[in-house]
Amino acid sequence: MAEAHKKGFNDKLVENDLENCCRSEAVCGQCQNEACIIGFAKQCVKDYQNEPKKEVPNGVERIPTMDCKVFEQVDLEIAIAHILKECKDCKEDHVENCIINVIRNCYEVGLFGDVQPYEGSTLQYVMRLKSDFPDRSVQIAEAYRS
Repeated sequence: MAEAHKKGFNDKLVENDLENCCRSEAVCGQCQNEACIIGFAKQCVKDYQNEPKKEVPNGVERIPTMDCKVFEQVDLEIAIAHILKECKDCKEDHVENCIINVIRNCYEVGLFGDVQPYEGSTLQYVMRLKSDFPDRSVQIAEAYRS
C-alpha cells in the first residue's frame, strides 16, 4: 500500500499549472482525458485530492508518451520549475511512481518529447538538462529561482 505523502504536495499549484498547460477542447476538438499527458496528470492530481498518497500506482507506465500534441513551451517550463520545488530531493529514496515524479514526467514528454532521467536530486536533474537542452534549461532554472 502506498504511504501518505509525508511532507505535503501543493496540489492547487500543480492543478493551476496543468490548467495553464492544457490546450482545451477549443484547440484539441475533444478532450482525450488520460490519453493526453496533461489529462493524465490532471487525473493523478484528482486522485491525490480524493486520497492523498505519495505514489501513483503504475504511474510511470501509464504516462501517454505517444501524445504528440504541441504544448506551449513556456507553460511547460514554468510547470517543471514549480514541480521541482515540490520535490523533496529524496536522493537514494527516490521512487519512480511518486506523484511529483509522474507529473514532472508528463511535462517532460510535452516539452522534450520523452521522459528524462531523475535520480532524486533537483540539482543533478537541472545540470543534466543544461547539458542536453541548454536553452530550455535556462528558462527552467530561472523560473525555479523566482
